[in-house]
Amino acid sequence: MGMSVGQGGAGGRRGGRRRGRRNAAISEINVTPFVDVMLVLLIIFMVAAPLLTVGVPVNLPQTQANAMNADTQPITVSIDQQGRIFIQETETAIEEVVPKLQAIAKTGYEERIFIRGDRTSNYGIVMQVMARISAAGFSNMGLVTLQEQDS
Repeated sequence: MGMSVGQGGAGGRRGGRRRGRRNAAISEINVTPFVDVMLVLLIIFMVAAPLLTVGVPVNLPQTQANAMNADTQPITVSIDQQGRIFIQETETAIEEVVPKLQAIAKTGYEERIFIRGDRTSNYGIVMQVMARISAAGFSNMGLVTLQEQDS
């Protein structure tokens, strides 16, 4: 009842298998770096997303109106502080507002149009733009404002 201590025994075979596996490829996937990268990308997109929605810089007035439920992306007409008119982010002359809206409108005259007027812009220009759009047959217009902050 002796025990073999040399290379030929059971202990020697296990040792030989370990040496052979050292050079083999590791077939396990380490998900920790993947999760780290995904969390960093999530944070980057959360910070960058609000910056992508801003088109023409307009200082909107504040009101107590409730937020509108927007199912589709509306057409946005903006009037900045200097009275320049923008459709989406393209500067447009007041005479070209209606033809461009008609070209952009996908669903016809029921297309939702948001009008963003700077709080310091001329009230008359905002009303001229709204009157032209209304006279062209667009009836689904809304003025965009910020919700009032309780101070």
